[in-house]
Amino acid sequence: MPLPLPEPVDPAAPAPAFDPATLRWDDKGLIPAIAQDAGDGTVLMVAWMNREALAETLATGQVTYWSRSRAQLWRKGETSGHRQRLVELRVDCDRDVLLALVEQTGPACHTNRRSCFYTAVREGAEVEILAPVEA
Repeated sequence: MPLPLPEPVDPAAPAPAFDPATLRWDDKGLIPAIAQDAGDGTVLMVAWMNREALAETLATGQVTYWSRSRAQLWRKGETSGHRQRLVELRVDCDRDVLLALVEQTGPACHTNRRSCFYTAVREGAEVEILAPVEA
């Protein structure tokens, strides 16, 4: 169950329409997108979105990214079943990074771990802190 979303600072103020053109896309037309579990706050992964991926995500509620290696849309979980349902999309202060609060089905990482951030640097060594999820 997702954590409660924060209330708007001024709920009486009219909210402007979201305009993706106001985002700061890189020279390839991409923007980084961080996926965070809406239920417990775990950072799950970082990927990229282009305008089409963002539009599809907002239209369907299923998170879609842009695969730089395959040069095509990547509908998260389309083949694995490990989907991400968008709970809320946030834009950072510089408008150059997106934060997708999601409900994750199954592991988020292609290594079959809950999070792609499964390695910690501790006392100068890399330590694995998340094991792959058992099937």
